[in-house]
Amino acid sequence: MVAGYGFLSYYTIMPAGVAWETFGLSNGVETYEEMIARIAGLRRSTNANDSVGCVVLSDVVILPEMNYIAAPQTWKRNTVRGEYYDLSQGEGARVWEQLMAYREAQPLASPLLTVPGGKGKPVLFAPRRGQGAFRLMVMDAYDRRCAVTGEKTLPALEAAHIRPFSELASHEVTNGVLLRSDIHRLFDQGYVTVDPDLRFRVSSRIRDEFHNGIIYYDLNERPIRVPDAAAQQPDRSALEWHSTKIFRD
Repeated sequence: MVAGYGFLSYYTIMPAGVAWETFGLSNGVETYEEMIARIAGLRRSTNANDSVGCVVLSDVVILPEMNYIAAPQTWKRNTVRGEYYDLSQGEGARVWEQLMAYREAQPLASPLLTVPGGKGKPVLFAPRRGQGAFRLMVMDAYDRRCAVTGEKTLPALEAAHIRPFSELASHEVTNGVLLRSDIHRLFDQGYVTVDPDLRFRVSSRIRDEFHNGIIYYDLNERPIRVPDAAAQQPDRSALEWHSTKIFRD
């Protein structure tokens, strides 16, 4: 049965551990171990260092069970890649028309997700749409290396927004920079920044407030690495904003 649909927005290949860290429960299982077991059912073996395909969908709609649509008669249960249908004719057209008919008849608002905590009652939150795709695209743009340190250990790398998502409510690669997780936290809190001339700067406030930070001062004034493609490089106006509005000079 067809239980819903979405539109392909991005695809890349990442280690299984990064896929779990990025998407968590959105991988369709409750634990990382279960995800590995599912993958192992399709391969001889797998682990956190093995690569898996990451398919990112946008505008996803899940149908109520009563509105499930019969799958194409020629669909193979063991299909894992390469299968497609022409939406203009045959079974592809039938499924697509039924999905679009449901969409027009039952426009859906963006759903909230219930996230059970380890303690207390379940909590509702509004997810950031596109966050997973943003992380993957920034990782690829920066060749999967921290822009400041060159660190290549993927679980330690994060896609930082230059201007906060809360202000822009969108994800642009040019508003992102790939940073090691500790540098990302300092960047968000204004203890470090990147100048419009693409040099990393460290605030004296780290030393003054925490009496430490030598590993960061060793990086001060270092040029950062940026994507080769000009269209993916950091927005200079966004860097100027961060340097003047967020940086604790």
